[in-house]
Amino acid sequence: MKRHVAPVVALALILAVGPFITAVADSGISKPEALVERARVTVQSLTSDPNFSWLTEHLKEAKGVLIIPQFLKGGFIIGGSGGSGVLLVRDDKTGQWSQPVFYTLGGLSIGLQMGGEAAEVILMVRTQRGVDALMTSGFKLGGDASVAAGPIGMGLEGSTPHNLSADFLSFAKAKGAYAGMSLEGAVIKVRNDWNEQYYGKPVSPVDIVVTKSVSNPHSAALRAVLGAAARR
Repeated sequence: MKRHVAPVVALALILAVGPFITAVADSGISKPEALVERARVTVQSLTSDPNFSWLTEHLKEAKGVLIIPQFLKGGFIIGGSGGSGVLLVRDDKTGQWSQPVFYTLGGLSIGLQMGGEAAEVILMVRTQRGVDALMTSGFKLGGDASVAAGPIGMGLEGSTPHNLSADFLSFAKAKGAYAGMSLEGAVIKVRNDWNEQYYGKPVSPVDIVVTKSVSNPHSAALRAVLGAAARR
């Protein structure tokens, strides 16, 4: 059984990302640029939804956000999960959002699972420990940094969730359903190839977020949407 796992996982990933790759090829923009644009749409989708009022209200307190426009979870026999995303870190002094850093977020479980699920996900970074973990090449949620489901539902703006001390709070929206997906055990890794493609040279998360040695004007729309949402 194990010898067939890798090919099945590979096929599942090809089927999952195939439409996205085709759409990018047809649009004439690069994959990183397309992901940044889709991240902007995801921010607008969640922050304009009253069920994510707590997320919107507390963006101004966040250390950063990791936005995954399409997180795929589940499948038949092989239950893989994952997606690509962008991190933007908020400057505590100015309130400005950084240039985007590209990551992958994924996990794999073996077992009988019926059906799949695609969701828009925002991981709110609540602590400096969370930011520091994202400055490394990769880490596991729930191991190197804690993660919990964020509060979902209308009328929660002023509430204080019991899991506020977590390094990350997750918010997910899938086909009109709302969930505080915990993502416990998921692995986050830097996409060095996409960072290089987007900025025109090899760069690290520290180069992009801390020393701010590179920038791309293409990110202006995403940063503006985040800034506007945080000021509500």
